[in-house]
Amino acid sequence: MIKNAIPMGLAAAVLIAGASALAKLPPPAPLTDAQKQAAEEKKAKDAAAADKAKADLAGAEDMAVKNYQGNMKSQGKPVPKPVPVAAASTPPTGGKPGPENNTAKGASQAQKANTPNAASGGAR
Repeated sequence: MIKNAIPMGLAAAVLIAGASALAKLPPPAPLTDAQKQAAEEKKAKDAAAADKAKADLAGAEDMAVKNYQGNMKSQGKPVPKPVPVAAASTPPTGGKPGPENNTAKGASQAQKANTPNAASGGAR
């Protein structure tokens, strides 16, 4: 009896969870003018906070670089020059793709290469 109760209970839980996951929620109510204004103010405040965080990060990075360079000079070691970081290149757009990119064409060429022809005496 207990052997059947556990799988049945588990199946019931899965069915209930599935049904609740598929339940359709009503659409949200349209925003009022006050809510729209509050959303705009929040967006502006978030943008200002992001700009401040970016400026703080840049200041901290500059301070860390100056500290590192000062420590290197105080130890009598040469200060390494910064290495420029190349931006990630994007692949060129347009143009005709090469044969290595066209797998259907490559497959048909490989099939032709494996097919014996009459001149070589393979087909009779």
